[in-house]
Amino acid sequence: MRIGFYPGSFDPITYGHIDIVNRGAKLFDKLYVAISCNPNKKMMFTDQERLEIVSEVLKNIPNVEVIKSDILTVEHCKLLGATHILRGLRAVTDYDYEFQLTNFNRQISGDIDTVFLMTEGKYSFLSSSSVRELAAFKGDVTPFVPKIVQDAIQKKLK
Repeated sequence: MRIGFYPGSFDPITYGHIDIVNRGAKLFDKLYVAISCNPNKKMMFTDQERLEIVSEVLKNIPNVEVIKSDILTVEHCKLLGATHILRGLRAVTDYDYEFQLTNFNRQISGDIDTVFLMTEGKYSFLSSSSVRELAAFKGDVTPFVPKIVQDAIQKKLK
């Protein structure tokens, strides 16, 4: 069984993330989407809110399970039997960061590999931080996130 692990903050989940999940779900028999819990990062949504939102958004993809992760990615992969970390790339700047992270992870655990998917071109500029900033300035986030996320953002900003 091929098991993948897609970690991220998903604060909020965007159409770019969903593109990677949909395509990643075709590569793996089981794909864990892991909500990274980082107390040092300022988030719009709590860990639990992100878990609920992402679970709702991805509920129709049968081989995807959304979980929380507050341990080292490679250690969580070992616990779940995942052999691959899934990562999305938008631009060269993503590649530089991901290249370093991949090599770091391989030093920690040589038996966990990383698979990169280029996001669909129309999402190459899209980031969660851009969506949060747009929403904070009362901009229209409709083209970038599903309705569930739009509603959660509106509720959070009130």
